[in-house]
Amino acid sequence: MLLNLSHIYKDYQQEKLVVPVLKDVSLSVEEGEYVAIMGPSGSGKTTLMNIIGCLDLPTSGSYELSGQDVLACKDRELADVRLNSIGFVFQSFHLLPRESALENVALPLIYAGVKKADREKRAAAALERVGLADRVDFKPTQLSGGQKQRVAIARAMVNNPKILLADEPTGALDSKSGKQIMELFDRLNEEGVTIVMITHDAKIASYAKRVIRIIDGEIEEAAE
Repeated sequence: MLLNLSHIYKDYQQEKLVVPVLKDVSLSVEEGEYVAIMGPSGSGKTTLMNIIGCLDLPTSGSYELSGQDVLACKDRELADVRLNSIGFVFQSFHLLPRESALENVALPLIYAGVKKADREKRAAAALERVGLADRVDFKPTQLSGGQKQRVAIARAMVNNPKILLADEPTGALDSKSGKQIMELFDRLNEEGVTIVMITHDAKIASYAKRVIRIIDGEIEEAAE
């Protein structure tokens, strides 16, 4: 089992009021799976994504990633998990505007301590993998929305993470660009990449091999 969440609860404190957001959530993802977690606004899917991505910790429960007890990790260890085990793709790209596509993709490799020549080689290969071999020197302002998201996907993949975690990856794109991004995810999954995608859109979720629905902080159903 690559990822295993068991009996996850997440509460937030608002003054004297305790607000439950996730309620006894359990789910597992095998290596090579393509899973969509779908739910409306306020369902708890973003909170669940933050826990899967080690950006937040649950109030209680257990979380193992590749056999590692994530909740026992200290802050430095959690940072290492985020850097090396999870590739993040966000709705709004989060690219550095003054840096080229190559430099944006190479950024995680700087944090990983990879030497310049090697990180440039790996970043170029990642851009080629997403169909942007001819855009390595382009800055984000010179790229379309779909191309920006491809750069973001290349950046997420450059460290060869165990999981690609995508949060509403087509939310800022037109329908044609969104379809191209989803086709890219299909291809990456066929190459063996494990994908967990967060979405509110049933049409986008339908690209995944398995859909997990979350309503009011609870897993309502999981369908193949």
